[in-house]
Amino acid sequence: MKKVLFVILILCFNLGIAQSAVQEATLSDCALELTKQKVTYDPSYFSIAYPNGDVPSDKGVCTDVVIRAYRKIGIDLQKEVHEDMKAHFDLYPKIWGLKNTDKNIDHRRVPNLMTYFKRQGAEKEVTQNPDDYKPGDIVCWNLRGAITHIGIVVNKKSNDGKRYLIVHNIGSGQVLEDCLFDFKIIGHYRLES
Repeated sequence: MKKVLFVILILCFNLGIAQSAVQEATLSDCALELTKQKVTYDPSYFSIAYPNGDVPSDKGVCTDVVIRAYRKIGIDLQKEVHEDMKAHFDLYPKIWGLKNTDKNIDHRRVPNLMTYFKRQGAEKEVTQNPDDYKPGDIVCWNLRGAITHIGIVVNKKSNDGKRYLIVHNIGSGQVLEDCLFDFKIIGHYRLES
């Protein structure tokens, strides 16, 4: 009996350490970790599992960087966006002519993520002041026309030390770049986990 209790105590202690390590990982850390993974830009539609589904690990777009980083800190944006869209479909963009939700793609669309973050109270002011953008923040841009983009502010500074860098995928895989003000910022979010 004492042996069983000892084993249970050891398991509980180890589980506590593991949970602690997961909680200590930040979105910024997780985004930086993603830059070590080779990913080809691929905007294809994929049928994926639900919840916790993902496109093939060697493929992705800008939203997949955000989805994968959040998943590493225990937030499944596929599930969260899908559930919110099901409950409040009328509040989400109708850009794609959809009549109902699609758990394979809805969370992979920048305007849907922007709506979700705003609905969660995560919206921050869009400014041209680099000090307003903190590690773990989500930034959305308009590249031109109806082309939107999304990335994560990380805890690494530009060469001049004036602004944080961004992890994103704009066509060259999951990369770290100094691009915060390269395009028109249309969204700024800080989702507390």
